[in-house]
Amino acid sequence: MSDIDDTGRPTAIVIGASASGLCAAAALAEFAEVTIIERDSLPAGPEPRRGIPQAHHAHLVWTGGVKAFDELLPGVVDDLVANGARLVRIMGDMVSRAPNEVWFRRFENTPHRNLVCSRPLLDHVLRDRVLSDSRIHLREDTTVLGLHGVVTTVTGVQVRSGETEETLHADLVVDASGRGTRAPQWLQALGLPKVETREVDAGVAYATRLFKAPSATAGGFPLVNVQANPANPPGQGGIILPIEGDRWIVTLCGTRGGEPTGDNDAFVKFALGLGDPVIGELIENAEPIGDVKTSRATANSRRYYEKMKDWPDNFVALGDAIAGYNPVYGHGLTVAAQCALAVRDVLRTHPITSSGTAKRMQRAAARPVGAAWDLAVGQDALYPGASDTPPNPVERMLARYVDRCVETGAGNPRALGALLDVMSLLQPPSRLFSPDMVRPMLFGPKKPPPVGAPLTEGEREAAS
Repeated sequence: MSDIDDTGRPTAIVIGASASGLCAAAALAEFAEVTIIERDSLPAGPEPRRGIPQAHHAHLVWTGGVKAFDELLPGVVDDLVANGARLVRIMGDMVSRAPNEVWFRRFENTPHRNLVCSRPLLDHVLRDRVLSDSRIHLREDTTVLGLHGVVTTVTGVQVRSGETEETLHADLVVDASGRGTRAPQWLQALGLPKVETREVDAGVAYATRLFKAPSATAGGFPLVNVQANPANPPGQGGIILPIEGDRWIVTLCGTRGGEPTGDNDAFVKFALGLGDPVIGELIENAEPIGDVKTSRATANSRRYYEKMKDWPDNFVALGDAIAGYNPVYGHGLTVAAQCALAVRDVLRTHPITSSGTAKRMQRAAARPVGAAWDLAVGQDALYPGASDTPPNPVERMLARYVDRCVETGAGNPRALGALLDVMSLLQPPSRLFSPDMVRPMLFGPKKPPPVGAPLTEGEREAAS
């Protein structure tokens, strides 16, 4: 039993109050008293914080994540929309160019929706909902120094708050500390072997600037996305993400040799120089809000915990603490919520304190992680210097097939539905070999994809 609660229920510690940690806490509250350990002081409202330096960039939640959020916290998506978030129809409310430089037609009848808002708003609404649960407690300004236990069992964590160090005991410890996790070192300190890891780094740099949305676009302008092409390095792309407060988040990216900079004066010029200049044209006369912010921590990095022969009871890692992805694919938040659901589902059939339960949870969490990993690495591994192990012939063949799927989905709504089922992390990649995809691939779309960005004349006029 833990020394941080005396209710008689099992106890759990969650490391980190990011979206991953909040989702984990929501999942665990059904089975245990939960304490979230957070090293930062959390803001009272939708404001950026030090522990999430990437928060200023564009974020979205795919359909699989939207469904997972609502299953973990019923009604939370409605709360987000009430606070200014949008559920964007894919592709009806989007203007998107795929990595193979094909523009998607704007089909309006696909069931998929992306949740779009600023990251601070998302975190704020999640925090309010999760921390309103009396079974969930928060310790701010507290740093986890390591795991407490032995090679077979984790029994708690060592923490520091101010000048005070102590050991907190719990029946389960969940690492949701993100990309900067120290869990591999902590596990080795207990006597476990080094975890197998892989990194695929396309060398992507990001630059983001906020703009005031043109008044005529308020409430309804489409998301505009120009994705980088791995076949034409350096890959450069960008996105306009209309968010709450009548603002546009504009994020630009580029791989080695074609990176954007933090120079305010160079931002629009970079956007105009993309493979299609539509983003630059839309922001050329827009009013900026603040300066350009940059990031370079964008490598795909995975820890294969599920492959370890020995795994300690009472410990599990989730979300970005297992794998971090190139943010351009937007899967991090979706995977975080799906990992939490995987943990909840295991605990509904296996007691939290039983030997082997933690290993089952770790293997279950690997499934959504693996799905997103394959999608991200399948593209990024094609960039020069991205990995010490370049794609093998089978991986290259699959990448070409996915390109064909994208080209087919750009012009056929049934094929687009199959593609989005996979991209949204709702169904496995085998969906891409279903009749919905293969038939139009073989017989061709009824109409060719758009020649250029499919903005309407009204949308262009509103933006200008």
